[in-house]
Amino acid sequence: MRDRYRVLVVGAGKRGMHHAAAFQANGSFDLVALCDIDEARLGAAAAKLGVTAKSTDARQLALAVRPDVFCFCTLPAVRAEMVRVGIESGARLVAMEKPVALTSAEGMQIRDMLEASGAKAVVSHQHRYGAHYQKVKEIVESGALGRIHTVYGTATGWMMHMMSHLIDYIRWFNGEAQAEWVMAQASGRGKLADAHPSPDYIAGFIQFANGVRGLVECGAGAPDVPEVDYWWRKCRIGAQGSEGFAEVLTGGGWRVVSKRISCSGGGSMNYDLDMPPYIQQIADWLDDERQVHPCNFASAWEGFEMMMACCRSAAQGGQVALPLASADNELEMLRAALPRRKALFSMPGNAKEYAE
Repeated sequence: MRDRYRVLVVGAGKRGMHHAAAFQANGSFDLVALCDIDEARLGAAAAKLGVTAKSTDARQLALAVRPDVFCFCTLPAVRAEMVRVGIESGARLVAMEKPVALTSAEGMQIRDMLEASGAKAVVSHQHRYGAHYQKVKEIVESGALGRIHTVYGTATGWMMHMMSHLIDYIRWFNGEAQAEWVMAQASGRGKLADAHPSPDYIAGFIQFANGVRGLVECGAGAPDVPEVDYWWRKCRIGAQGSEGFAEVLTGGGWRVVSKRISCSGGGSMNYDLDMPPYIQQIADWLDDERQVHPCNFASAWEGFEMMMACCRSAAQGGQVALPLASADNELEMLRAALPRRKALFSMPGNAKEYAE
């Protein structure tokens, strides 16, 4: 029997603990070290998980323990720095939270580092493991909707939190087709100062190479999902075809109406259910090169390019061709271009989050 893969997790907040616990519960991994810049939080997490190797310095710890898997669940401002640490430590796989980066310039730097190192990487778009997401994917693939012509995703949360998820899942429903161009608009400057910097509202069109049209909306002006009470889970993702539609609500199940079937079911985002298969497929990929993880970096990169192209279009106007031909700082573009007018709300409940 082979040795277990050694894991270091950076970040002992909510998401870091989800990852750490899921790695620890999987027999293919040993959680050997934890890192967090908050000493009190780090100490409590290490005690809870029974981990003795811990530090507030990620690079020092990674070089000391030399993990097989370097997993970081931090705020997005340190993406490139953390990927570099993982590569320097000799990790075979880097596991990271979304988004891939804050700008295309940083994203391309990360992509180039990973390609040069040969390390595998995955991005945690783990909602796709939810039974309600899986059901909609099953329906789309069954042909029950006829010819798919539109895929869509909306979320009332802001872009750097939610748009990466939306694009990943509509790409998934559309067979991972590549995109040719995007066009978008944005409004509101308040969340540009957030730790997940974003326009308050952004909406875009994506033209996929297979002729399918994608629609994405995030933020203050995105439509309500009244079937879902919890604000952060007001996400609607679906596919429309020549014979019907199917959609998933992150916090409220799934539904399908078509010429062949009409039914619905339950389901809600649940880390306890969604994380184990995501972690298991990391082990599968490490075991066998052919079992590429569905959340692999190359796939996440395509979605990230679409998000950055939406930002460029919103800032500069017009359509933006894909793949992106050059690196840039899309956040600075938005800061320079967005007018100093508040975004208008789609529902009163958004006022609390977009009061600036």
